[in-house]
Amino acid sequence: MYWILFIGIAILSYAVQASLQSKFAKFSKIRISNGMTGAEVAQKMLNDHGIHNVKITHIPGQLTDNFNPSNMTLNLSDAVYGSCSVAAAAVAAHECGHAVQHATGYAPVKLRSALVPAVSFASKAVTWVLLLGMLLVNIFPGVMLFGIILFAMTTLFSLVTLPVEVNASQRATAWLNKAGITDYSNHEYACSALKSAAYTYVVAALSSLATLIYYIMIFTSGNRR
Repeated sequence: MYWILFIGIAILSYAVQASLQSKFAKFSKIRISNGMTGAEVAQKMLNDHGIHNVKITHIPGQLTDNFNPSNMTLNLSDAVYGSCSVAAAAVAAHECGHAVQHATGYAPVKLRSALVPAVSFASKAVTWVLLLGMLLVNIFPGVMLFGIILFAMTTLFSLVTLPVEVNASQRATAWLNKAGITDYSNHEYACSALKSAAYTYVVAALSSLATLIYYIMIFTSGNRR
């Protein structure tokens, strides 16, 4: 049953990623009427929310966009920074949504930030601890249990990330409409692109949860033996 679930999640993940790539490519060809670039959209959203300590930068890649609270930078990719498309506006606004969350003290963001040190350690050690734990599960079950605890931290981080990403998209779509960046002819495209992006985090959380359950099953079956 686990392998059926694992394969199902893998197929779902591929489908969601393919849908996101397809929509981004499609909506990247649809220009917004005011001709603003992704960088300009980001700057306006930051200004509208009274945020003046975030620097907008240009980074390589596609869909590599992110907000980095450690150095207060909003990093926009090649396909977003200078593009005047609906896709670029949606992505830029979404990343600004994270900056707004940070500025307003959004609770799930605070929780995710608090988890970062533990998750950083867990992600580096968990693979080797779990591998050793599976080999020694019948002799030293404590090693496997420790690995499960480490993996549970990464799963918790994935689950906490869900409301953070969904909320950022909600802030983005509401602002895009209110500020007149999108209109009746293209607003639904921006919403569709952001929903597809959010689904990737849903699938990632489900995959992490399923894997955690799998490790717990190994641990419990080893203890029974």
